[in-house]
Order: sequence, then structure tokens, then C-alpha cells
Amino acid sequence: MTAQPPPPPPGSLRINLQGNRMITMITPSVQVNGYPVPAHFGPTLVPMPPGVHTVSAHAQWMWRYGQASQQVQLAPGQTVDVCYAAPVLTFMGGAMGFTRQKVPGLVPFVALMALLLAVVIGLPLFAILATS
Repeated sequence: MTAQPPPPPPGSLRINLQGNRMITMITPSVQVNGYPVPAHFGPTLVPMPPGVHTVSAHAQWMWRYGQASQQVQLAPGQTVDVCYAAPVLTFMGGAMGFTRQKVPGLVPFVALMALLLAVVIGLPLFAILATS
């Protein structure tokens, strides 16, 4: 009877949730291979066996939004970075990849806020100037 070889050393997923609780107020949910993983803003190290894994994330407010997923090939002893950025607007998808992601929906949100500010300031100012 021969002894079985030792199992390969585990690898790690470093899941980086971009953003912070002060701005987004909602911590995204993360799943690896369909199972929930506790995560927080910033990096979270998750030990995993070598192989192919699917990392997915979403945010939940009144409905589920910002879904994104990424397949990861993990070698023995390897650490792989996965970054997730939740969208600014709830009707958009999130962004996930191996490097830091751009926040989806930031440009439309800034444009919407600028338009709203122009209306709130512009209409009363127009009314004042029109009556003088």
C-alpha cells in the first residue's frame, strides 16, 4: 500500500469591493461558486482549493442590481485579485475584473445631478431676472 500524496496547498482569492459604506450605504453580496462569502469594502482574502471558480457579486436595495461575475483559474499556492465595483445607478450592471474597475454609471449620474442643479438654480434665477 502506497501513501497518498499530500493535497496541493490552497490558493486564495483576494476579493476587493471598491467604494465605501459612507458613499454607497450598501455592502455588496459576494458568492464564490454560488455560495455566499462574507466580504467587506476593501480586500477580503478567501482561501480556496486550486481549480476554476466563479466569483459573482451584486447589491441589494429594493431589488437586486449591479450583477457581475468572473471566472478565475486558481493554481496551488496562488493568490488571484478580483475587483468589483457596484454601479451608481440601480438599473445598471456592476463591473468585475482582475484589476481596479471604473464605477459604472458615474458619468450619467454626474450629468443628471448637474442638470438637476441647473434647473433648481436656473428657474428661480430666470424668474427673478424676468420680473426686474
